[in-house]
Amino acid sequence: MTSRRQPTARQRALLSELEAVFLAEGFSQFTLDDLAARLHCSKSTLYALAPSKEQLAVKVVTHFFKGAAELLEERIDGIDDARKILGEYLAGISEYLNRASAAFMTDIAEFAPARDAYQLNSRVAAGRIRSFIDRGVTDGVFREVHARLIAEMAGLIIEGIQTGVIGQRAGVTDAEAFTALSEVLLGGLEPKMS
Repeated sequence: MTSRRQPTARQRALLSELEAVFLAEGFSQFTLDDLAARLHCSKSTLYALAPSKEQLAVKVVTHFFKGAAELLEERIDGIDDARKILGEYLAGISEYLNRASAAFMTDIAEFAPARDAYQLNSRVAAGRIRSFIDRGVTDGVFREVHARLIAEMAGLIIEGIQTGVIGQRAGVTDAEAFTALSEVLLGGLEPKMS
């Protein structure tokens, strides 16, 4: 059984610095030499994070989405109302993605391993949304709906956001698309007035 070595404080700091650079400028145009110069480190220091530029990009993208997942869970911790949970969760996704430049999102879309990391994150988010809808229906704060169907539809929209189809067709950012998804879901799940 092999154990993964925990990154050093310097490696964690470099990963955060790389994330900031990639979020602002994307990653496809950089070489390892560029990144080493930019971060004032050696290429061997970068190779300690990942054995290639491509694997480094995937590591940074994965780090970004892992950070998003952790912040989203913290954001909804302690909230009991499913409407508020769903609203906060989707608003959090929108805010988090708003940090990412168009160049970063384009690079993710055009690089299959990074795109796979985004897709995995999107599937997890769709599962969480389904659990919030189930809870809201059970608690009576959402009208009686086929929660699995609504969650699958939301999952398809998330996939459309993630692949860039919705943004391209509607002329919006991923963050704006998640805001709109939140409005549609919360409005559509409201109990009908009698």
